[in-house]
Amino acid sequence: MMENHQIEMGALKANGLEVPNVGLRSSVMPSWSLHRPVGRVLQSIRTVIFTSKLNLLLPFGPATIILYYTTNWHGMIFLFSMLGITPLAERLGYATEQLAIYTGPTLGGLLNATFGNATEMIIAIYALKNGMIRIVQQSLLGSILSNMLLVVGCAFFAGGIVHRNKDQVFSKANAVVNAGLLLMAVMGLMFPAVLHFTHSEVQQGASEVALSRFSSCIMLVAYASYLYFQLSGRNNSYSQLGNEEVPNEDAAEEDEEIEISMWEAITWLAVLTIWISVLSEYLVNAIEGASDSLNLPVAFISVILLPIVGNAAEHASAIMFAMKDKLDITIGVAIGSSTQISMFVIPFCVVVGWMMGQKMDLNFQLFETATLFITVLVVAFLLQDGIANYLKGFMLILCYLIVAASFFVHVDPQSSDDD
Repeated sequence: MMENHQIEMGALKANGLEVPNVGLRSSVMPSWSLHRPVGRVLQSIRTVIFTSKLNLLLPFGPATIILYYTTNWHGMIFLFSMLGITPLAERLGYATEQLAIYTGPTLGGLLNATFGNATEMIIAIYALKNGMIRIVQQSLLGSILSNMLLVVGCAFFAGGIVHRNKDQVFSKANAVVNAGLLLMAVMGLMFPAVLHFTHSEVQQGASEVALSRFSSCIMLVAYASYLYFQLSGRNNSYSQLGNEEVPNEDAAEEDEEIEISMWEAITWLAVLTIWISVLSEYLVNAIEGASDSLNLPVAFISVILLPIVGNAAEHASAIMFAMKDKLDITIGVAIGSSTQISMFVIPFCVVVGWMMGQKMDLNFQLFETATLFITVLVVAFLLQDGIANYLKGFMLILCYLIVAASFFVHVDPQSSDDD
């Protein structure tokens, strides 16, 4: 019996097959199986945390919490929390893009629509909870203005400088559809303001809130219809309207590398959202104190400074795609983000405020509504020919500087009697 066993072992070795020691294998296997997930976690952390230079700002997050509990420097707390949230917003966009690779274009588009402006939504909900309705309105308005003027302007300018010997071209039809949705949003914001300032309400104060809630529900239905229209494949047909040639048609076929697994992307989305939520609370609580200590109007902080946090990812990616001559993606990122905020995030905040018992409405006041209306008109006119160059970009940047200066000298007439 022993001889037969030795003969079999010898035959296996003769064929080049090593027979491992069973006892040794049983002791090594648990160690190997333990090292594999640990290595995978470390690789995921390395990919998400250490591949972006913007993550050098991450230490400002913990520093915000330390400052909040040890000092009364509201200006520093506000600035530190802004700097701490900025890389988190960019990484949130990265995790969403990675998850979209696994889910396919339809669900991926919905994820991008949901998480694309998650930072703005989180900040707005915390401000709503604290009853800061004007800060919610002004910060969301600022995000729209920043995306349409500053982000598109910088992208057109950078792309025009790199490709200065030619005009860059993008799909006119897609730009027209987004401009139409933005004009619809302006209409939704304008009627409550007009109702308020003409004093023609049936019930003073109640009518504009009721109109705002009804209009918000209509705008959410319109945005859901737009998403379905876009994601159902019809965009391929209407993008050819006008018989224009779009050399950037393959822009959407950007090589997407899978860098993290689906469950890692979901985990990172949860972690980043929670951390943004924590810092957003400190950010919102420090706004009024920062206004006093930095000697800046609350309107300027809300409309100009706060959107920098949420738009960091859009700003970087829009400029990068414009420099690669992929203007369709640039327009989709910047103008698409403005469309999401105006047609989804703002009405969503009205509905959430309704549930919270807060009288959040679409009356953004006359100055803010007029600013948004003029901005949409200017951008729609500049986009209507489907051509981009550095001059158009420079004009949009100058327009944003005018808007910023206007809010620097603007005093909110509603600050004392919100409700």
